[in-house]
Order: sequence, then structure tokens, then C-alpha cells
Amino acid sequence: MDPSSLDARRALLRADMAPGGLRRPWRSIGVRHSWIGRMLQNHLDQVFERLQRHGLKLKPTKCKLFQREVTFLGHVVDWDGVRPDPAEEENPASVESVIGKSLRILLGSFLSPQLDPGHRPDPEPTGDMSGFAVLRTGKKMPLIGLGTWKSQPGQVKQAVQWALKAGYRHIDCASIYGNEEEIGAALREELGPNKTLRREDLFITSKLWNTKHHPEDVEPALQQSLGNLGLDYLDLYLIHWPYAFRRGDVTFPRSEDGALLYDDTHYRETWAAMESLVHKGLVRDIGLSNFNSHQISDICAMATVQPSVLQVEAHPYLSQDHLLSQCVQRGLVMTAYSPLGSADRAWKAPDEPVLLQEPSIRDLSLKYNKSPAQVLLRWQTQRGVVAIPKSVTESRIQENIQVFDFCLQPEEMAQITALNRGWRYIVPMVEVEGKRVPRDAGHPLYPFNED
Repeated sequence: MDPSSLDARRALLRADMAPGGLRRPWRSIGVRHSWIGRMLQNHLDQVFERLQRHGLKLKPTKCKLFQREVTFLGHVVDWDGVRPDPAEEENPASVESVIGKSLRILLGSFLSPQLDPGHRPDPEPTGDMSGFAVLRTGKKMPLIGLGTWKSQPGQVKQAVQWALKAGYRHIDCASIYGNEEEIGAALREELGPNKTLRREDLFITSKLWNTKHHPEDVEPALQQSLGNLGLDYLDLYLIHWPYAFRRGDVTFPRSEDGALLYDDTHYRETWAAMESLVHKGLVRDIGLSNFNSHQISDICAMATVQPSVLQVEAHPYLSQDHLLSQCVQRGLVMTAYSPLGSADRAWKAPDEPVLLQEPSIRDLSLKYNKSPAQVLLRWQTQRGVVAIPKSVTESRIQENIQVFDFCLQPEEMAQITALNRGWRYIVPMVEVEGKRVPRDAGHPLYPFNED
């Protein structure tokens, strides 16, 4: 099927907006109907943005149906008798569930004969903000970002500048990568009142390292990253790992025998300190990295500021389907690091298969006249996952963002997902009695003993 055809675009949109696919960007404003209105408006914005992104147009009568049938007054939504229990209508989770369900019902009616078959969609633009996820706060997070892990000093500044020139608006950083100062130098050269880009055009992420989990250390750690990056705020700040190392400025504190020294600070305490960063306006959203499903539930149950993003390793060999489903249900956006399989990792075994050389991926790259990397990145973005491929090569940086001008068919998406082998590559390892074992597996908060 021609991917530019109306049927193909409808199929893509159905996949994009499947039950649970609507993000849930809810924030409590504390005033009845005000927060309901914001919640409803966020859902409506996403519906129309996704329709436009896939080249679809609604008849005017159907747009009026939104206005007539969806209301946030009284019982919030009046569509096919779907209403919250009156006793629960002040419950944000209950109200949001009703809104999401009702809009999916409404959308279902749009995706059949009501679509205007005479509409000829404009080609979808590439790069810039052509593809994004919407966080629970309403903030747009570009689906493709530049990863900076393993980017060496002396290389990352130029890589960031090439990325911004190519249309990237999302840069993923972390204090432990040791290159935030150089990234900051690139940002200072590219941003400003007399420059093409402004600070608000970019989405910048950084991460809290393991030695800074104590609540008193969280804000100073953030301030150090802000200073290195030359910024007043971050768009997203993540807890890098759920477990803590001993407090201090030594990034990997060790005992005399070489064993890592841990700290007993629980991630719940750290999260409470992260929330204060939002209240102070130092970060727009906060989230998690390398947490498992149980740990995410634990945070969500105690949080007054809910996490917006979960960043984990994800690629077809580790598709993370279950965890992605859990994120969608909880209103988190998933970000995939090492989305191309991290073939350049130093500990790769010689006989391990290379994801970029998978025959099915190569076949799809020939079909769409795209590189294998572009096919893998399109698979991620098409299932609503943000991807942050790392590169310091200009041509590859340009190539990696050019994934919004084609779409994979549902059976092709399933074919790629079927490559899942549960292979997790990015795990800190040590050698014990001649065998490589996970370094932190004995820690009670180690995340990879379960999904």
C-alpha cells in the first residue's frame, strides 16, 4: 500500500490513537472546572495535532460535534452515556479516564466515512518540531533528540551545533556524561536575542547522578548542571538510576578493595526533593530513568508532582512493550536510549548480531529508500516513543531526524517488534571469578531483576 494514501494515513492514525495511546497531560490547578478544562483542552489539542500531522482533515460538521458533545461542565462529558459517578466527579483520575474514553469513542467516528476523502494532504515536514510527544503538563517533547552519552569532549560541541542546524530541538544530557560544559558552550553560541534560536525553542534534558540522591544534594546538583549548560531552567530533569551511591563529589566511590560504596537514601526521598525543583521553576517536568514498573508505581503512588517521562534502553531486541504499556496507562512518555542497539559499545561480544544488519530491517530500508537507522527510529516514533540516537558525525545527525516523511505499515511495525529477544545491553557489569555479572544486582533497588 502506498504510504501516502488516505487508507495508509488512517491506519497510521488509528495506531497512533489506539486505546491508551492518548497521553494524559493532567495537572491539578485546584479550582473546579479550571483543571477539567485544561485536561480536556490538552486531549483535544492532541487529537487535532495528530490529525494534522497525518494529513487528515475533518468535515466542519464533525468539528462542531466536538463542541456540542464534549463539555467539561456538570458531569464533564456527555457522549453515549459515559459519565463519572457523581460521587467521584471531583476525582481527577476518574474524570480524566472518562475524557480519554469519550474522545476515543468520538475519534472512532471520525476515522471512517466522516473523513473528507477530497482532502489532499500536504507533505509532512521533516525535522524541527514536526514530531513530538505531549507531556502531562502540556509541554511538547520532540520525538527525536540528540543523545550525548559517549560523545567525547572536543566532539560534542560541534555535534550539538550540527544537530541544531539540522532541525533538532531536543538535546539529552546528564552530569555523569562529563560534557555539559561543552554542550553549554554550543548553546551559548546558537541561542540569543540576535540569533535564530531562542531558549524556549529547545527541549533540554539532564539527569541527577547517583551520588546526589540525598534531598539536600538535589538542588545543588541541578544548579551545577544549569551553570554548565548556561541555562536558567531545564525542560526535563530525571533521576538517572533508582539506587544511590555514597554522597560526595567522587562519581564512583569505592572502598579500598575496589567495591562500590552505596547509600541508603531511598528514591522516594529523592523524588520529594525533585518536586521542589518544579515548584521553584527550575525545571518544567521531572521524570525517571532506568526504573522498573514496580518502582514507577511506587513513585506515582506517593508523588504530588507526577513523573512525565521514563527513559530506558529500548530497541527491537529489547522492545519494552510491557513497560511502554505501563507508561501509557500511567500517563508517562517513554524515551528510548540506545535506540539503534548501541553497536559501538566497548563490551560487545564478537558473535552478537548487529541490529542495523538485521535482514528484515535492511529489507524495509530498501523498500522506503531509507537507512536501517531511519527505519529503527521511525518504528520508535510511530509507537509514540521518543528516541535519542547519539552521533558526532554530521551526515548521521542529519539522517537520524529525517524520519517523518514515511510511515511503516501495521504489519511492518509488528515485524520489527517481533525481533524482541529481551537483550539488555546497557547494564553496568563487573567480573567475578572470571564471569561478567551485573555490578549492582545485589542492591535492593536494582531495577533489572523485574520489568
